Parts: sequence; C-alpha cells; structure tokens
Amino acid sequence: MLARWSAISLGLFALGLMTAASPASAETIAELDALTRATAAPASGMILARRQIAGGDLLGAMATLERILINHPEMRDAQLLRAGLLCRLDDRAGSAVEFDHLRGRGIPDRIWTEAAAPCNAPRGRGQVR
Repeated sequence: MLARWSAISLGLFALGLMTAASPASAETIAELDALTRATAAPASGMILARRQIAGGDLLGAMATLERILINHPEMRDAQLLRAGLLCRLDDRAGSAVEFDHLRGRGIPDRIWTEAAAPCNAPRGRGQVR
C-alpha cells in the first residue's frame, strides 16, 4: 500500500513540475516554443519578464524568470527581480529569504531599489515589511 501511495505522490509531483515550468499565459505549443526562444538569451528573457510584469502577467513573468534562472542560476538581475515578484505575488516570506540571500552581493542601488520597491526591502539585513 505504501508503495502505491509513493508512486501516486511521485506522479503528482512530476505533474506539478511540468505545469509549474510552463508559463501561465501560453496555451499552445507554438506559444511555448516562442517563450522558450525568447528566454534562451538572458537579456531577451529579462525584457520579456519586465514586459509581462508591466502587463500584469505576474505568473507569466515568474515562469519566465524561473526559465532564465534554470540556465543562468547566478544571474543577479533575474534573482532580484524574482525576489520582488515573489512579494507582489504575496509570498513575503519567500521574498524575504531571496532578498537576504542577495544582500551584500554588489547589486547597484538603482537595480535593488526597483526590485525591492513592492516589498520595501531594506538594503541592510532585516525582514521585508
């Protein structure tokens, strides 16, 4: 019985990974292919994520940022934008963890301020308000 539940749990986990990895706004294979191409280069992926945020597609922007970070895990701009986006998606705890991780990593003030604005995340160590 335990093996059966483990297999079911694993299947649900895999299904969750597949659906979480695809952008919320893409509905067709062609749209997914276009989004994949748009995020192949980090710069174009960041442009797309900012466009999605400006258009109110916060989940789509999060998926775009996740896709960028899969291929470029140390990209500070994407990490910082993701931290601010987590706050806007009402995940203040996750956002605080991300901002704490990024503090003291040489991020220019202008970029920090833009990303931290939705959360009032201070430059020094501390919790997101």
